[in-house]
Amino acid sequence: MRSGELRAELTIIELPRAWMCRFDENLPRILRVTPSGKRAWIVFVTAAGQPAMQINGIEIAHDQISRNGLDWECYLQSSAASKWGTMSLAPEELAAAGEAIIGHELLPPTFPRAVTPPSAALSRLRKVHDAVGHLASTAPDILAKPEVARAMDQALVEAMVFCLAGSPFKDGRNVQRHRATVMRRLEEVIMAEREEPLYMPELAALVGASYWTLRDCCLEYLGMSPKRYLWLRRMHLARRALRGADAERTTVTAIASDYGFWELGRFSVAYRSLFGESPSATLKRAA
Repeated sequence: MRSGELRAELTIIELPRAWMCRFDENLPRILRVTPSGKRAWIVFVTAAGQPAMQINGIEIAHDQISRNGLDWECYLQSSAASKWGTMSLAPEELAAAGEAIIGHELLPPTFPRAVTPPSAALSRLRKVHDAVGHLASTAPDILAKPEVARAMDQALVEAMVFCLAGSPFKDGRNVQRHRATVMRRLEEVIMAEREEPLYMPELAALVGASYWTLRDCCLEYLGMSPKRYLWLRRMHLARRALRGADAERTTVTAIASDYGFWELGRFSVAYRSLFGESPSATLKRAA
């Protein structure tokens, strides 16, 4: 271990279901963690080019996460300056999210163990984790908005489940009949929630189908993924809100965040590409 004055920065963010932490440390160290027994949690490095960490002597490489038990103490050892993060869910929420998204429950292990997720899943987890951390430090008022917090929460839960899921689950039921039933149920859910934005984990739970089933159905019936379908739906909801708003009493930022869009620049670019005008132009014309 290298001697020196340890400087560490810790960011803690509690969303409706997902709790997350971000750590930035300038020296190697050994850290003992005593879990609460109430949260299923994972650990992963958040920056590229870092040496592997060790948890209870188990090496966690850059392309891995540590999946940890509910109540066993852990010793986290780093060999250099490091940036790393955690994410946790209540066990019942992890189980329910697994059932909704991938078709079977996910349970926390008894002891810590290394997991190598699909690279795309781990990349997505890091990206969302970074985005939430960035909002917390630069625009906490945006993150405090209920719909933005819900959108971030949904994205984190989905990313965590995919990191823990492995290969997609396949069933042998009558595919065509089953997909027709899923699509009918999908439209029923959307009609019932026609005024509210929806996100993948809750949509899968409401439809009663796994993410993989929804994906296959939407690709076949709609020519796009369910994520793209929900994103387009939120864009149209935002456009309708802009067209019906009073420009003297609201802003584009307020309406965008109401529908879960927390990056105004990206929202504006996507809006212009989709509708041929900027969101501010829509709002001014409405007035």
